[in-house]
Amino acid sequence: MHIERRYFTEPWDPHRFRVALTADFFREDGELVQPDVGLSVLSEARYIDVAAFPDHDRMLQRAQIGNAQGVIVRSPRVTAASVEGADNLLAIARFGVGYDSVEVEACTEADVAVFITPGAVDRPVAEATLCWMLALSHKLRIKDRLVREGRWRESRYHIGWEIRDRTLGIVGLGRIGRAVAAIVAGLGMKQTLAFDPWIEPDVAEKTGVKLVSLDELLRESDFVSLHVPLTDETRNLIGRRELSLMKREAFLLNMARGGVVDEDALYEALKQGRIAGAALDVFIGEPLSEPSRFGEFENVLLAPHAIAVTREHGRDIGRMAFQGMVDLTRGNVPPGIVNRDVLERPGFQAKWKRLRERLAV
Repeated sequence: MHIERRYFTEPWDPHRFRVALTADFFREDGELVQPDVGLSVLSEARYIDVAAFPDHDRMLQRAQIGNAQGVIVRSPRVTAASVEGADNLLAIARFGVGYDSVEVEACTEADVAVFITPGAVDRPVAEATLCWMLALSHKLRIKDRLVREGRWRESRYHIGWEIRDRTLGIVGLGRIGRAVAAIVAGLGMKQTLAFDPWIEPDVAEKTGVKLVSLDELLRESDFVSLHVPLTDETRNLIGRRELSLMKREAFLLNMARGGVVDEDALYEALKQGRIAGAALDVFIGEPLSEPSRFGEFENVLLAPHAIAVTREHGRDIGRMAFQGMVDLTRGNVPPGIVNRDVLERPGFQAKWKRLRERLAV
């Protein structure tokens, strides 16, 4: 299926369901960033029209939405102004699992459902976590640079260690955290530790991890991997006190959100050699317009919120996002709905009922 670049400005066709993609699904040359974004899901939903915004904006604009009934958002923020007066808009899907860039309450007030794509990112993030654990412990970045700069003999001063007999601590034992625990199983590591006050002990037991307090996890782990959403409770979850509890030979991996870590505190800890290193895929104030200050450290690996982006990742997220739109047209609730209370609002119910009656699918 070809994705046209246009806005849905023409009068609403009651027999069609219009889904728009934000412009950042495309590169500057007009090609899709990821070649497969899950359009195959629509093969049996011919009543759905798909288009993409011609222009990118860091905030989803009401004018961009036009008469679209569904929008799949990659990176733009969604605010109250984005959805104000969007009477035909039924749902916004986040292309991923994080939704801190969406003002969920404002969407609820506008009778717009918000859903994410749980499960679609579990495997790629788990693989990326293991990739970084191995790269950090084997000092991959440093050794790569020595060869590129013709400093072969200096490798004897940069001896790494195996992850065998080391301890992984997972902060956040949701779907991604459990996928990380599963992928390291059988690698000869000690029992994985986890901190998550919302997880029942039997879930941890089935996963093969030991639930502990955050302080115990920080003290005992050789790798601390963060997999929590950014909320008021998790903002600056890892600060100076928490970093001071970590072993000097331990690594911190942030695969969650930039605000989960106090970046000033982490910079100080790295500068003073209080931890062995870090891997950061997320930052405060994304996207960064200047080189990150963490780039000065040889024992830090950096990625632009893309370490887990793979062809399979884009395909699976896209399939789930489009399937969520199809579900709504058939009267079903998408599995990743965030603002479930919107389903009980009269305004949303009327909009949803009108849609189903007119589509008759």
